[in-house]
Amino acid sequence: MDPAARDTTETLLGFVRTLRAAGVGADTGRAAAFLHAVDTLDVTRPEPVYWAGRLTLCSCGADLSRYDACFAHYFGGARPGPSRPARPRTIAATAMWNAPEAAEGEDADTAGLLAAGEAEVLRSADIAALTRDERAEVARLVSRISADRPRRRTRRLEPAAHGRLDHRRTLRAAMRTGGDPVRLPRRHRSTRPRRVVLLVDISGSMSPYADALLRLAHVVVRGHPRHTEAFSVGTRLTRLTPQMRIRDPGTALSAVAEAIPDWNGGTRLGTELKEFLDVYGRRGAARGALAVIASDGWERGDAALLGTQMARLSRLAHRVVWVNPHKAQPGYAPLTAGMRAAWPHIDEFVSGHSLDALEQLATAVIGGRHGRGGPRA
Repeated sequence: MDPAARDTTETLLGFVRTLRAAGVGADTGRAAAFLHAVDTLDVTRPEPVYWAGRLTLCSCGADLSRYDACFAHYFGGARPGPSRPARPRTIAATAMWNAPEAAEGEDADTAGLLAAGEAEVLRSADIAALTRDERAEVARLVSRISADRPRRRTRRLEPAAHGRLDHRRTLRAAMRTGGDPVRLPRRHRSTRPRRVVLLVDISGSMSPYADALLRLAHVVVRGHPRHTEAFSVGTRLTRLTPQMRIRDPGTALSAVAEAIPDWNGGTRLGTELKEFLDVYGRRGAARGALAVIASDGWERGDAALLGTQMARLSRLAHRVVWVNPHKAQPGYAPLTAGMRAAWPHIDEFVSGHSLDALEQLATAVIGGRHGRGGPRA
């Protein structure tokens, strides 16, 4: 290797080690991608090196501020440039295979690498820290999530390849073979779709996440319209199921926006949950259902009332899932009055702060492949 190239590589790897010491998850794969990207760039200029590292070495929104500080300290200068390189910003989940056309003088592999890095950062970034364009892209990707259908076991038995022996079918089959049970038919308990209830907090403190959470609710309702109910909670309870059943995401969210009268207001979770249980719970909407509450727990009303209603809900529902975007923040603890009141009655506690977290919520938690044994801290 050329001595100059070796010195450049050692300098860049030293920067990677500095990032790791600062808590940035720059693993070996990201370091290799960084070196590959820099190999096609002009290393005498700080701007290309800065953006190549930012897009390949950072994996979440929390890494960005650490990256900027480490870059300024390691290379002896401030963050170069107030904005990203001027080129078309096409961010998609399949950006690795459908990279945007390279700008003039830009290598196609570099363009694909940068687009893939942006897509990966976007998927794991906190939605509240994104720009307006990035939130629009996240909204588009949320609408493409395929939510799994939760199912419940019934008492009815059905024929199956494995399970308990079906004595009646065995005897009937034996009569056709001279009394010898040649085949041993079996059966097991059948399953049916489980009802899902979603309550999304649209108060002011949840405004950065409300749109993405409502779009996820639309995905769940659209996939299972007969077994899903959706509501918004704030200063009043609003049933959104009819609007959520509209197939087109844009049209559905426009109808939802018109139906909700209390955008960006306060939060009275205890009162709204009581109304839900009194009006809809008696009709069976919550009985045996998977109840999903998306809120940060900033209760403006009586926290004791919220605790009482959460206890009612936990007795009716099969499982209670609480989605709090602030859970992903380092050192988070459920210290607000609302979270403390609800905590004993929560079966699953998840974040839902990013595109990856929302996809996990739709496929694993709502789909039934979740953890057991109480809320996850």
